[in-house]
Amino acid sequence: MSEPEPASRSPWWTPWRRWPRAAVAAEIALVGLLGCWLGLLAAGHVEAAVGPVRTQLSVVPSLTGDSVVSVPPLGRLSLDSHDGPWRLDAEVDRLDATDARQIFSNPASLHGLPERVATDMRHGIERLAVRASLAAVAGALLLGLLVFRRRLRRVLLAGAVSAGLVLAGGGAAAATWNPEAINEPRYDGLLAIAPTVVGDARSIVTDFQKYEAQLAKIVTNVSRLYDVTSTLPAYTPDPSTIRVLHVSDIHLNPSAWEIIRSITEQFDVTVIVDTGDLTDHGSSAEDRFANSISTLGVPYVFIRGNHDSAGTERAVARQKNAVVLNGSVVKVGGLRLLGAPDPRFTPDKDTRDQPPAEELRLIGERLAATARSEPVDAVLVHDPEMAMPIDGSAPLVFAGHGHKRDVRSLDQGTLLFEQGSTGGAGLRGLEHESPTPVQCSVLYFDKATGALQAYDDITLGGLGLTSAQIERHVYAKPSPKSPPSPSGTSSPTQSGVGAAGSG
Repeated sequence: MSEPEPASRSPWWTPWRRWPRAAVAAEIALVGLLGCWLGLLAAGHVEAAVGPVRTQLSVVPSLTGDSVVSVPPLGRLSLDSHDGPWRLDAEVDRLDATDARQIFSNPASLHGLPERVATDMRHGIERLAVRASLAAVAGALLLGLLVFRRRLRRVLLAGAVSAGLVLAGGGAAAATWNPEAINEPRYDGLLAIAPTVVGDARSIVTDFQKYEAQLAKIVTNVSRLYDVTSTLPAYTPDPSTIRVLHVSDIHLNPSAWEIIRSITEQFDVTVIVDTGDLTDHGSSAEDRFANSISTLGVPYVFIRGNHDSAGTERAVARQKNAVVLNGSVVKVGGLRLLGAPDPRFTPDKDTRDQPPAEELRLIGERLAATARSEPVDAVLVHDPEMAMPIDGSAPLVFAGHGHKRDVRSLDQGTLLFEQGSTGGAGLRGLEHESPTPVQCSVLYFDKATGALQAYDDITLGGLGLTSAQIERHVYAKPSPKSPPSPSGTSSPTQSGVGAAGSG
């Protein structure tokens, strides 16, 4: 009698067939998504000529959308241009020397450049959209064939998932497209070149809605950077704006003077305002640190911080270009400025974290009374607590003290502009695991009205770091009931990096 044949072992894929339909659907969706990403990675890009510049356009998966213009080796511009799962990347590959020379040698050729750039970019994006869509669907189909083999229906469904994602992402981008984002780029790269690439104050205010002209300006400036970097001025002065450089909490860092001098020259600054803590201990030995103020070449408006002594204030006042505020309105650089020193002198750490004294509020109330009786464009205080009573009495208050930049509207509509540490909190920046960033801002004011138009936040990496970042905000003052916000952003608050404690 023959023995029964052993039962054949089931193939390894048999359990796979018994999965619930939800698991199969998840598998198809996963294959579709992964295939979409692989297809974009392999073929979701095109080369396009945008004016005289040759660029590589590509679509990259992203949680926030946006557009990124990379200009190696100078850095990149990030624009909050749209929302959705796709980011548009444009990287400058090379410059067409023939086209560039024609622009430089024949200024008349610039007349048609905005239209040409806009047309080139539109055609490039259209080609990219078609190519990226085909690449995404093809990637999903190919991956589906590898995974599902002869299950043609699943292969097609994976392709459909990819196509649906492409269409949904494209629809979201079209629905949220914001051409005015070109006015508020976030620039990462070399500090000295940034103003040239981004543009000047006049372009961000008077050309606020001229997207095509702005795009042409960027392309033209990039062309010049590649071809005539050595002779290109870093910044084109705009006579219709007053440019104010806001610094604070230098804390005896000598390298801050070189940064301030460079920014003053690159941005053609009209006046510098310093909201205190120039020194660490306010000693007579530190007085000579103020001597560099006289080398900056523009008016330097100063109020004493809680780390500055009366001797520090006198040392600043001795500088030929210095203006020390002490409760009276002074017109400097076309602006009416009011300010008062911090009444405290607390250079030691034992008193650093104590609550603000009542006298801070009292001084703030006196400044508010002065501002109500005599119109001012801005008020300078060291501690932001002094700004609270001024709310509603002045359009803008400059402050420092916290070593972290914070721009926000107070209840009655006054904009509180709290600056970080322009000295990286001095030697105390070494006390923290993350270096305190070096921060300052350039603010643009209307020459006729004294109203704030826009501002550039400048952030440099702290000790041991080499990063540089400029973020531009266009400012439109709303009614007091609606908190003011730079156009195109949800809040004027700009977070710092590794900020130190207050000084």
